[in-house]
Amino acid sequence: MLNKTCTALAVAGALLASGCSLAPFYERPAAPVAGDWGKASATGQRNIDNTPWREFFPDQRLQALITTALDYNRDLRIAVARVEEARGLYGVQRADRLPTLNITGGQTAARVPGSVSTTGQQLYTRRYDGGIGLPAFELDFWGRVANLSRAALNNYLATEEAQRAFRLSLITDVANAYFTVLETEDRAKVAEETVRARQEGRDILAKRREVGIAGDLDYLQADGALEQAKADLANLTRQRAAAASALVLLVGEPNLMKELPAGKRLTEQGVVADLNVSVPSEVLLKRPDVMAAELQLQAANANIGAARAAFLPRLSIGGTVGSAAPALSGLFDSGNGAWTFTPTLSMPLFDWGRTANNLDVAEARKVIAVAQYEKTIQQAFKEIADLLVAREELAKQLTSLEAVERAQTERLKLADARYKGGISNYLEVLDAQRESFTAQQAAIQTRSALLANAANLYKALGGAEEDRAVKADFDKVAEQSQPRK
Repeated sequence: MLNKTCTALAVAGALLASGCSLAPFYERPAAPVAGDWGKASATGQRNIDNTPWREFFPDQRLQALITTALDYNRDLRIAVARVEEARGLYGVQRADRLPTLNITGGQTAARVPGSVSTTGQQLYTRRYDGGIGLPAFELDFWGRVANLSRAALNNYLATEEAQRAFRLSLITDVANAYFTVLETEDRAKVAEETVRARQEGRDILAKRREVGIAGDLDYLQADGALEQAKADLANLTRQRAAAASALVLLVGEPNLMKELPAGKRLTEQGVVADLNVSVPSEVLLKRPDVMAAELQLQAANANIGAARAAFLPRLSIGGTVGSAAPALSGLFDSGNGAWTFTPTLSMPLFDWGRTANNLDVAEARKVIAVAQYEKTIQQAFKEIADLLVAREELAKQLTSLEAVERAQTERLKLADARYKGGISNYLEVLDAQRESFTAQQAAIQTRSALLANAANLYKALGGAEEDRAVKADFDKVAEQSQPRK
């Protein structure tokens, strides 16, 4: 342990002699990902990452929901409060870099027994002091306090980036919940139409069975198909109610859903803007989670400088200026001026490895911060790459499913005409109804998945430039975090 302490002291002495900054020179780690996404589709003239959310989500009903969620969502309020907490902690740490002045006042009374007094008589003394005092203030020669302040600032900005990431996630979550509501509404409408069609078919079969034109088998098949359609409708009604409740929870205002007009159908244009997503991977650095990870890395880098400075002498000064008197009434009389000056120089000698271990902890935390930063970039790259591939394949899937839907609709018309013409039995009609229902449901679900993919891609690319409220602060801190060579 002694050797370790001596080694650390030698390193600190070398740094002092060379006059270099004690914090390591910060350099952004290279992104451990490829330079492009591999697959990207360019369908519009404007990039998603340059589009404000109001332009990306042009549906006015959705815009109203997102705006309300940004005002009322409780989790977002917690995230904003976390930012305020981090800002306050930074203010506390920053205040340590400046001297503090206090107004002081006090009384000192003492009794000295005669057995220990020089006169053999008991003595009473009383003293009143008043003035302005300077508590022990560290002269930050080695940048220890400055590095602690820089670390606190980076932590504060990282918290603000985390709040922005949550805000972006909330926008996306509201959009996805809204798409789920539209999806369940569309699917329920298809189910309602199916129930109505099968109800009419069963009623017709009931009348035909009464006159002997249709048999019991056709009627029972129609009745079973009708009950299955009713069960599907009940299930979709339950899903629609659950989706609406989830949306209300995100928005935070339960009465808003009743006041808004009906939403667009998923088949309509204008729910999500059609934009270009062919962007380079440098957009990763604009994501709030990546920016927060880098700020945490810079904070860890600054903490190493503070830990290194702890090996060197620490000079603190303190004192008071005022007056002193034996009686309170004469405290500010002429000739009672008093002052004290208390400089203090300290340096660790034997602390059983505490200072050296604090440096080891700081360096280990920087290694962790580097790994976390690189992992965050890798996860972000994977997320965007997967979403781009999914977007392309979902578009192909939807094209095929819409073709299937059209084919099954035509098949149902032909089967119904064949049955009414006496060419086929009702089983062929029921089979065509089931296939048409399945095709419509699959197409609606895929449209919803494609919209959710667009919303998730908007979040994955970090949102628009207008949402980056702390971008200027981030760049400024990144520059300040680099110690001079």
